[in-house]
Amino acid sequence: MHTMPKTARLAATLTLTAAVVCGPLAGPALAAPEPAAKGLYAPSALVLTVGHGETSATVTPERAVTLSCAPKPAGTHPAPVDACAELSYSDGDFEALSRSAGAMCTKQFDPVIVTVHGVWQGKRVAYERTFANECLKDSAASVLYAF
Repeated sequence: MHTMPKTARLAATLTLTAAVVCGPLAGPALAAPEPAAKGLYAPSALVLTVGHGETSATVTPERAVTLSCAPKPAGTHPAPVDACAELSYSDGDFEALSRSAGAMCTKQFDPVIVTVHGVWQGKRVAYERTFANECLKDSAASVLYAF
């Protein structure tokens, strides 16, 4: 039987150990990148803002929330489950969400602008709605704008 000198055996052991430990770490880094996996859901992630002013270009947002609807409702919106359900029901039609609920509001003109930017079911969204005052915004039959 042939025996290895002690230093050669130690060097071989260290080399094998390094290959076993570091091999999996280096493998993916050296391999060609794989294409991104397609998810089961189209992305739906929105940023909503509200502020007082005449145009969205000049208004300073006073509040902003995030809303993500796929794969499950989440975000800083106070009611993400209801807001996502509402958007799904309207098929992403933001105009359909701004119908008046019949509240009694004054005719005071203090415009409130709500903006929605992001992606809804894989499509880019940029929406803006101006309400004559806060009461009308709050009376809109929409959970989406209640933040």
